[in-house]
Amino acid sequence: MPSRTAQIRLMSSHEEVYEPCDDSFALVDALLADCNNLLKHCPTLCMEIGCGSGYVITSLALMLGQEGLAVNYIATDINPLAIRVTRETMDAHGVDAELIITDIASGLEKRLAGSVDVIVVNPPYVPTPEDEVGVGGITASWAGGENGRSVIDRILPVADRLLSEKGWLYMVTLIANNPSEICLYMREKGYASRIVIQRSTEEESLHIIKFWRDLDIEGDNEKASADKSAPGRLMEYVLTQLPPFTFWRCSDRDNK
Repeated sequence: MPSRTAQIRLMSSHEEVYEPCDDSFALVDALLADCNNLLKHCPTLCMEIGCGSGYVITSLALMLGQEGLAVNYIATDINPLAIRVTRETMDAHGVDAELIITDIASGLEKRLAGSVDVIVVNPPYVPTPEDEVGVGGITASWAGGENGRSVIDRILPVADRLLSEKGWLYMVTLIANNPSEICLYMREKGYASRIVIQRSTEEESLHIIKFWRDLDIEGDNEKASADKSAPGRLMEYVLTQLPPFTFWRCSDRDNK
């Protein structure tokens, strides 16, 4: 039976491109865990922001492709080498996507506004000095600035503009990113959220959060505003149950 995820032995690589690691695997596992819902969702356009090696977008294409769904895929990355590696990875797996060198979705927002049914993103989330954010090469894949939020906070409004009425967003976060605050921001935009996958070790704690448009929230902004502390309290309670952590590294070179 064909694999539903990208195979490491078929992955292309480059020293300046982020290789699949724990966060990549967690995001794909979240998609697998939600696969039945994704199939029922019948997306027609899926997008990855920051495709890196292509592991995630390739895995998503394999999952949905096995069911014969007619889905178009777009992936972006600010690193030209990542686009090349993703192309080689997708070719090796027999899947395809439109690959674009750009910062998040710059130049695409008008074309794609309100049309993307699924967005997946493993953002640069590691807290770093601000001057490391957006620099060339592999550093751009992990350097997240203060609280690891500099790039995340730019991605969220873009995702809101790109997502269709039935759009879903899957995002990797760390506790240091303050996921409860991210969820509250998205709630104010009309999105509900839940943790699909949580991965904790002695050194790190990852959460893969799914966001989707909630018509009840969108239809009653006053009520959403009045109740917005409730999901925050719930998320904060969940996060307080997790063990302390420090930042982990996949290797001396890949330290997202």
